[in-house]
Amino acid sequence: MTSRERLQATLEHRQPDRPCVDFGGTFVTGIHVAAVDRLRRAVLGDPSWRVKVCEPYQMLGEIDGALREALGIDIIGVPPRKTLFGIECKDWKPFTLFDGTGVLVPGAFNTTADPASGDLLIYPEGDTSVPPSGRMPRGGYFFDSIIRQPPIDDDNLNVEDNLEEFGPLSDADIAYYREKRAWLDRNPDVGRILIVPGTAFGDIALVPAPFLKHPKGIRDIEEWYISTVARKDYVLGIFERQCAVAERNLDTLINIFGDSVDAALITGTDFGTQRGPFISNEAYRELFLPFHRRINALIHGKTKWKTFIHSCGSVYQLIPDFIAAGFDILNPVQCSAAEMDPARLKRQFGKDLVFWGGGIDTQKTLPFGTPDQVHAEVMERVAIFNEGGGCVFNAIHNIQGPTPVENMLALFRALRDSAGSPVA
Repeated sequence: MTSRERLQATLEHRQPDRPCVDFGGTFVTGIHVAAVDRLRRAVLGDPSWRVKVCEPYQMLGEIDGALREALGIDIIGVPPRKTLFGIECKDWKPFTLFDGTGVLVPGAFNTTADPASGDLLIYPEGDTSVPPSGRMPRGGYFFDSIIRQPPIDDDNLNVEDNLEEFGPLSDADIAYYREKRAWLDRNPDVGRILIVPGTAFGDIALVPAPFLKHPKGIRDIEEWYISTVARKDYVLGIFERQCAVAERNLDTLINIFGDSVDAALITGTDFGTQRGPFISNEAYRELFLPFHRRINALIHGKTKWKTFIHSCGSVYQLIPDFIAAGFDILNPVQCSAAEMDPARLKRQFGKDLVFWGGGIDTQKTLPFGTPDQVHAEVMERVAIFNEGGGCVFNAIHNIQGPTPVENMLALFRALRDSAGSPVA
């Protein structure tokens, strides 16, 4: 099978010739740039190569064509034109991480050092004349949002303040997506997923708006969660307006991409903790399900795309509601969380959902286990999730920077072993 045929078979719950594999297709299925650098050197050599930081918030590295082919990766992602810091991935320049890794960053990736702590500060749209919106602790690997919450005046809250980032696709956006469609047409054999802008309702990575220079409205994460109970009408007002804009933009994207896309990432809003959901089924059904259902219905009514929901943690109790909302794909399938046993998930929900993830524990096994333990866990998860199709192999969320290269190589060796091909 070609990579695209493999993905399509997987999404249709047909058994592919080998597990479909995604690393780097989305902002929740990637590899930290430092880990990509070590992996690429081990697999391809070329010590002078600098990996591009394609997602600067989490400092994810680009999986280039040569590395994708060498590792048997099937998926290409189509991200929005701008990253979470409001900058475009272009005009590359060299940059050195705290651990000494040399990489390439976008031209508008502008940082300063906090004189007191040595932390790295980054700015929205690269504009160092405004307050920074992200902080990488000294010695760290990725950025945290800096909360720039203005004082909240409950008597004068305006839904428009939390809608500043949701608007019609610009001419520049449309030109960008048309270029991406042309690239897909020139590369017909790759599996493809579109990251849909503006459909993640209440995603806490987006609430602080690290891409805006002067965010207004409710931007503190704790205050946002409080608002889903204490200011429910305000939140619903945001979601209603956001959804209407997203539907119009989706019509534009559907016209551009047609059936050149196989899957669409709709939301990265997390609903689970390690021990269970942190939202009740009733609250999900009131606040989120109506809007998820609208987005999914539009996509399913006009395309063959399968829709993707990302939610970390223990979401077993919410999965029937995700299915009712129309989602086809669940990620990251955090099997280490409560009630998320892989065999039970496959048995109960495998006919309704594709499991995109769940392949290796990135909290314990991959970073701290031995290569043999990594190999064994990957083989076990593939045997469970790939039975009868419906499995896109990926780790449980992004592979982090300090992950040993020996363990990453063991992961890909296990994938080759599970497919019955010779071990490299």
